[in-house]
Amino acid sequence: MREQLMKMLESRKDEIIEIRRHLHENPELSFKEEKTAQYILDFYKGKDVEVQSNVGNGYGIVVTIKGEKSGKNIGLRADFDALPIVEETDVPFKSKNEGVMHACAHDGHTAYLLVLADCLIQLKEQLPGTIKIIHQHAEEVPPGGAKSIVESGILDDLDHVFGIHLLPLGPAGVVGYHAGYTFNGRAYMKVKIQGKGGHGSSPHMANDAIVAGAHFVTAAQTIISRRLSPFENGVITIGSFDGKGTFNVIKDSIELEGDIRYMSEETKGKMEREVKRIARGIEEEFGVTCELTYTNDYPPLYNDPELTDKVVSYLNSANDKDIKEVKEYPALSPSEDFAYYAEKFPSCFFFIACSPKGVEEPFFNHHPKFDIDEDALLVAAKAVGYVVCGLYELE
Repeated sequence: MREQLMKMLESRKDEIIEIRRHLHENPELSFKEEKTAQYILDFYKGKDVEVQSNVGNGYGIVVTIKGEKSGKNIGLRADFDALPIVEETDVPFKSKNEGVMHACAHDGHTAYLLVLADCLIQLKEQLPGTIKIIHQHAEEVPPGGAKSIVESGILDDLDHVFGIHLLPLGPAGVVGYHAGYTFNGRAYMKVKIQGKGGHGSSPHMANDAIVAGAHFVTAAQTIISRRLSPFENGVITIGSFDGKGTFNVIKDSIELEGDIRYMSEETKGKMEREVKRIARGIEEEFGVTCELTYTNDYPPLYNDPELTDKVVSYLNSANDKDIKEVKEYPALSPSEDFAYYAEKFPSCFFFIACSPKGVEEPFFNHHPKFDIDEDALLVAAKAVGYVVCGLYELE
């Protein structure tokens, strides 16, 4: 079956690329992917599978492929939402939706998985188990789609979940992996600092919210430099400081927004405690009030080490002309709501390199000029196909 599956995928490489380009031209934002979801549903029409739509808190779709024999139940996941970015690439299939772009390769994720799923449907008589294809909405915007799909109970019978991410970490043909904690967890904070406005000439009669806010920004960075161990992974970014006013008017209030990243549950708790402590300290030191909103979004993504070792073994033994290297990478700083699947099931989320040919410094995901080498799409389909065959011990 393994050889048969790979030949089927190779013969449909152009179709995978065509699907990716269609999706790239027609991106939709998180929780608004109505047409994308319909495109996916239309793809499965007439196929001998169970299709469930509107799964979770949006347009999630789960397609169940039941093998003819009993065995393990596994999930394969791909996301399909886009980002609020104005595309700056020079490709003939550029986004038709102004201000919306598939800048994180979710179009490629969906394209490879649709064709791989179709091939597995055709070969299901040889499958010793059940495969659930998880087409997931809203990865980019918390609370995301993954958590709600997991909580729906539709995946409760799974043993493992697998997923990939296209990343410009090398040329097409490289497959990357990391065992253990692999992607950061993420939290969001917003602080409204209320002082007392006044005339710029008389600061003693006012209470400057900008000064208090500036101290908050500086103090927050000491959480990283003075509260975390040098061996802990943590990042705090104040991405918005809304204090615009008039040059000679002392601001009455300002708002800050920040992004917080961490690689373990212990660090997560420590950073939250310290942010709240600093907010209380700013209130005391400057005589202001700090209204703090602190929301933990996605947890750290943990790849099961034993399962990851198996994935690496399957890929290394593939001896496939399109998979040229299987490479270990360090943990990565972004966040991924695949982490919710990995919290519930032993899972593995690995990387498919996709740097465009001839480009020394490719634009990374979320950049308006982000693009991929479309040869990586077949690599993704084959890599996940080899994992399926390896897990089911199919030759």
